[in-house]
Amino acid sequence: MTWTSRNGIEIRDLVPAELRRHWVEQGLCPDRPVYDLFVERVRAHPDREAVIDGEVVLAYRDLDDEVRRVAAALSADGLGEGDIIGIRMPNGWRLIVAELAVAAIGAVALPYPDGSGAQDTRSLLGRSRAAAGIFTDPADVEVASQLPTLRRAFHFDDLDSGTDWYPPALDPEAPARILVTSGSQSEPKMIAYSHNAMVGGRANYVRELGGGDEPMRALVLMKLSSGYGSLVTHVGIAALGATAVLQRGFDAGEALRAVTRHRPTHLFGVPTMLRRLAEHPAEPGEDLSSLRAVVSSAAPLSDVTARACTRRFGARVITVYGSSDGINCHTALTGTGNGSGTGMPDPEVADIRIVDELGCDVGPGEAGEIWARGPMTPLSYVADPGLDQRYRTRGGWVRSGDRGVLDELGRLHVLGRLENVVSRGGFKISPAEVERELGAHPAVVDVACVPVPDEELGERLCACVSQAAGSAELSLSDLTEFLEHERGLERRKLPEYLLRLPELPLAPTGKVCRRTVTALAADHVAAGQPAMSSTSSRP
Repeated sequence: MTWTSRNGIEIRDLVPAELRRHWVEQGLCPDRPVYDLFVERVRAHPDREAVIDGEVVLAYRDLDDEVRRVAAALSADGLGEGDIIGIRMPNGWRLIVAELAVAAIGAVALPYPDGSGAQDTRSLLGRSRAAAGIFTDPADVEVASQLPTLRRAFHFDDLDSGTDWYPPALDPEAPARILVTSGSQSEPKMIAYSHNAMVGGRANYVRELGGGDEPMRALVLMKLSSGYGSLVTHVGIAALGATAVLQRGFDAGEALRAVTRHRPTHLFGVPTMLRRLAEHPAEPGEDLSSLRAVVSSAAPLSDVTARACTRRFGARVITVYGSSDGINCHTALTGTGNGSGTGMPDPEVADIRIVDELGCDVGPGEAGEIWARGPMTPLSYVADPGLDQRYRTRGGWVRSGDRGVLDELGRLHVLGRLENVVSRGGFKISPAEVERELGAHPAVVDVACVPVPDEELGERLCACVSQAAGSAELSLSDLTEFLEHERGLERRKLPEYLLRLPELPLAPTGKVCRRTVTALAADHVAAGQPAMSSTSSRP
């Protein structure tokens, strides 16, 4: 199947059609569009809280009223099937309304993180040839209005036509949402997902995180516009009937107060956020007893942070390995620690294979590239056939670019990126491996290992860390001794520079911003910081 926008962007489905139909016949995808499922939730529980956004609380019937108002305005302006619509807003009820309204009219939503710059607006909306954009910042409206393919740039509060509107019949295999990467390597990648992949495969994985019969109440700390945050609108609300408790920006104290105030059953965040929550002192009257699970994704979760969260919240900790490109595996069934890795792959979400350089399966315990394919598999990349050639196979498998192992029990262990290496005099060092071992140090809260340029060896490794409050200041030799003698890391892999930071800078997605950290490390070394004294004795 190939879907073509009215502005000429083609989105192909790279999964064989018979497989898509097979997943529908198995009941793994509902074969219904997003808004159709949302209306079913509205009818089933109109008074249930759908969104809690500060002082604004919208029940399901209220949320639908807002969605229909915005959908009517978009339709009255001639937008609908065949259009891509960009959305840039902070976390909040308006963003959820906009996402559902775009799905309701049959257009394709392209949410991307809010911020002060114009580069993402020009890049994403330009490359996707978006027909319209919805914003809350007048500056974004002004920038978007200058794009040649954009017919309209709306301020959200102006979207009200006062006319009647009726939802069109839609193809569940048509694109519904475009997920955007953080753009850590170059321009952000755009990956298109169908209605079925969102409310089918992605919903299957979130349902497994629920762990009970009562509806999920989710405190969401990451950006809804991120790949991780995409589990909220189309999945949590439309497909599963959950309640979303939102924060505009991350603040550890306010997040903990929100748990006491709103009684969520689940807390979703990235490891950096969760460690800061675990380190935050309890306030009088704090009550975290409603939490059944703390869910971590978007970056590896260290055992130290997992244990700290277990102590702080008294709830099970679930770690999710996944990506916007269509990979998923989590520890909801296996638990964390004790060699569980990132859990057991769920074929109702995505089958996972480990393959060699020729694309042949390797045996248990053998390392190779992680491939995935299943009901959550996206259609294809948007406006970049080169990415399809690089990361998709002829049979629709997603090539993750990650190294991994399936052990004898079928559990997945992620070993790091295939290409994310530091080349020190020709020797390749995996920053992910060093980060994983440094994350086991009890005084390390966050860590990022990045390359810094070196005239003699090409690159050296710099460890950038933030420490737990009240812990003694770590030196480079403290860390290298820990890595070598307690974690068994080979000497040639040890970091040669250390940059201590109060907190590691975060990207809009909530993950550590590696571009910023790398620049800080380069400046640190350029300022004359010496490499560790044992460098010359290394092999």
